[in-house]
Amino acid sequence: MARRFGIQSGIIGAAAAAVISLAVAGTLAFGDFGSTSQAEADTVGSGQAKRAAPLKVDSSIVHASDRPGRSLNITIDDGPDPVWTPKVLAVLKKHNVKAVFCMIGPQAKAHPDLVKQVVAAGHKLCDHTISHNTGMDHQPQSYQSQQILDAQKMIEDAAGGAQVEYYRAPGGAFTPYSRKLAADRGMRPLGWNVDSKDFEGGGVESIEATVRGELPNGPTVLFHDGGGDRARTVEALEGLLPWMQQQGYGFGFPKR
Repeated sequence: MARRFGIQSGIIGAAAAAVISLAVAGTLAFGDFGSTSQAEADTVGSGQAKRAAPLKVDSSIVHASDRPGRSLNITIDDGPDPVWTPKVLAVLKKHNVKAVFCMIGPQAKAHPDLVKQVVAAGHKLCDHTISHNTGMDHQPQSYQSQQILDAQKMIEDAAGGAQVEYYRAPGGAFTPYSRKLAADRGMRPLGWNVDSKDFEGGGVESIEATVRGELPNGPTVLFHDGGGDRARTVEALEGLLPWMQQQGYGFGFPKR
């Protein structure tokens, strides 16, 4: 075997050189995505981003669950938060429920340990932009690109490379451009059917009643683990998750 390897070494070396040349040419050919975001600049300029190109997904806004039958998708927005995210994770673990965490880029960057905990627990990641600007649909494409792509990079870096699989526009402020941009980067646009209103002033009973009343609207339920005191959210989840299971619901993820 050693002799065979020696005879072929020149051929192998030439082939390797050809492969390297093709790789360099490919980088030059496909690297010009513009300069609308730091994520793109990092990918093209620094050579440090080595993740495989994401699989493009459908650009329509998804609500349906990937789990057949009577199923719900639990989604958690605006974190990670060092106080509330661990409490939400604990409740989800107690009831054996997986969720999608829609994260703000700078929050993920500031708390990479929490992002890694979310991934390690089997939950999925969602890009919720840099600034949570609910008027994004009135902003230029360059702004939308920066908000989405920079947040994706921050979250994936904090996660140690785990993929961000969804994109949720703040306040549902999607545009055709932002949906296509996200989908081309492997992030399915994610909507919701049930808004728990846990960010408003009502008590735990009000949150629970809102969710119960809106469940016929569809499977994707919106809660928050960031943006303020989420003690009511934690308590409401503690009551709602076992109730949902008693009603015959299972838990899945939004379709990709």
